[in-house]
Amino acid sequence: MVVDGYVWAGFIGFVLLMLALDLGVFHRKSHEIKIKEALIWSAVWIALALCFNYGIYVFMGKEKAVEFLTGYVIEKSLSIDNLFVFIMLFTYFNVESKYQHKVLFWGILGALVMRAIFIFAGVALINKFHWIIYIFGALLVFTGIKMLFHKDEKIDPDKNPLVRLFKKFFPVTDQDQDGKFFIKLNGRTFATPLFVVLLMVEFTDLIFAVDSIPAILAITNDTFIIFTSNVFAILGLRALYFALAGITKYFYYLKYGLSAILVFVGVKMTIVDFYKIPIHYSLIVIASILVLSILTSVLFPKKDTLIN
Repeated sequence: MVVDGYVWAGFIGFVLLMLALDLGVFHRKSHEIKIKEALIWSAVWIALALCFNYGIYVFMGKEKAVEFLTGYVIEKSLSIDNLFVFIMLFTYFNVESKYQHKVLFWGILGALVMRAIFIFAGVALINKFHWIIYIFGALLVFTGIKMLFHKDEKIDPDKNPLVRLFKKFFPVTDQDQDGKFFIKLNGRTFATPLFVVLLMVEFTDLIFAVDSIPAILAITNDTFIIFTSNVFAILGLRALYFALAGITKYFYYLKYGLSAILVFVGVKMTIVDFYKIPIHYSLIVIASILVLSILTSVLFPKKDTLIN
């Protein structure tokens, strides 16, 4: 289904308006995001996504609406894994709570651009070279299995290739002044540790995009559905971070659920020419895995995460 240009323009305009309101009105001054505020914003973004989903149902039909919802659930669930990395980054660099929103805002703005490039490139590749769908499927299965046995590693910014490349061309200071990304010292402009955190956030999303974009390509090759579901999942990620930052460590079995989701969509992608799993069944399976992993974490918590 071809979506008219004015629909694309309207959606992009809506996204830019929400980002402008977010940074220029609601978060014009840096402040610590409390759980209550984060939960309200999470509810707002989810409500907007569901309203948009209803609009797709009305104007594009039931099948497209289910594709959007399935893609949104996949991207939302996989984005939760990003939160663990964000927590480690902010802890390592000792970023004050009131500046974390600023980093995530600009990080997610960059993520939107990178996701758009990945999405259009991925759809174009599959449309031109159908066989590449098997490579994407195998990549997802491999990533899912790898996630199952992956252990958290300590963050070392100096080993990050993007940070190392940046430091070769731009001086970085150890001083962090009032949440600024750049400061002037003795007439020279230096990047602050907060900007290094931003680079790490961008790099992290780039890595996660390699997994998440092929995952949604297993659901649909409709560029509009893929892009919009990604955007809504990403835009709600900041609020989700502040809502769940303090309790993500208790979702011990979540990574097993995410691993199972990646393997499932990977298998779905590799067998598409032999058997196409109905989209509504995919949604049921993915949602069930996610809910089961969260419930298991709550009912059978890891001993060292029990609240005293």
